[in-house]
Amino acid sequence: MILGIDPGSLVTGWGLVEAESNQLRYQAHGIIGTSASLALAERLSQIYRGLHDIIDHYHPTAVSLEKVFFSRNVQSALKLGQARGVALLAAAELQVSVAEYSAAEIKVAVVGYGRATKDQVQKMVGALLCVRGAIRADAADALAAAICHIHRRAFPPQVIQSWNGAKKTSWRDCLELAVKR
Repeated sequence: MILGIDPGSLVTGWGLVEAESNQLRYQAHGIIGTSASLALAERLSQIYRGLHDIIDHYHPTAVSLEKVFFSRNVQSALKLGQARGVALLAAAELQVSVAEYSAAEIKVAVVGYGRATKDQVQKMVGALLCVRGAIRADAADALAAAICHIHRRAFPPQVIQSWNGAKKTSWRDCLELAVKR
């Protein structure tokens, strides 16, 4: 089971997805909401405790989240980085491996287009996981990160198997061979 996290200093989304024989299986999702009236340190503490409890309760095999991006608003980027830091700490403290993907990688894995809108991600996550009703954008982004990790983790062995007769053995070699054909 993969825990996707969409960190934010006010709202952190989380979502759990499992892969079962090439099928995605929805497990749970939610948000950890904090109040803007609280000091940043207290908000980060709430996020950390919330993620720690989720990891401790569900025992995911990996955590997936978006890589750091560059922002024009330095203050927002710093707060996001701090929220990412507590997410990484919660995973590390409970000895859960972490995978990071760019926003474009996550969107391609879920929607097929690296510049998909939040609405498109929300709708596609709901469709892929057969979740009825609206999913908050933060939770949908977290579920998308989990889906991306599942797809990335499954992709290399499938590529190698499809090139079974080739003398190339690594998935990177197989991809190079596929591009040349």
